[in-house]
Amino acid sequence: MRVLVTAASRHGSTREIAAVIEQELQTMNFECDLKEPRDVESVEGYDAVIVGSAIYVGQWLGEARDLIERVGPAMKERKVWLFSSGLADTPSKDANNTPALLARMKATGALGHRHFPGKLDVLQLSLAERAAIMAARGKYGDSRDMAAVRDWARSIGESILDQRTISA
Repeated sequence: MRVLVTAASRHGSTREIAAVIEQELQTMNFECDLKEPRDVESVEGYDAVIVGSAIYVGQWLGEARDLIERVGPAMKERKVWLFSSGLADTPSKDANNTPALLARMKATGALGHRHFPGKLDVLQLSLAERAAIMAARGKYGDSRDMAAVRDWARSIGESILDQRTISA
């Protein structure tokens, strides 16, 4: 079973979450490809797809939104999960419960969405990003829970395997 894992990440922490997902699925004997969204031309040949994005100002990054626009209809023929990563410990209404998220889920046929707390390193931010974070009272530091990421990836792998057993 082949799985595509892709995530848009401005400073790398969401990409690190995607890498943990890929690694966990590999321990379950899935053949995985970890790609940048801009490098995904097709989902042909994949049994499942996991798409993630960092959230900035309540929105997915453009690179992830563009991927959904380009290949979303083809994703409907596969098992799809979405994830977001942002500063909040829990998803805010603006970030993950918006009509945009529901539209992404519908466009891809996603079976689920998960929000993970993110990482904020002030040294990687531009002056404009720092101002936005200060205005939103964002917390600096690494709030990612990689054990939760691994658990979620394992549940996806189990779901894929269950479907294979049922349809076999």
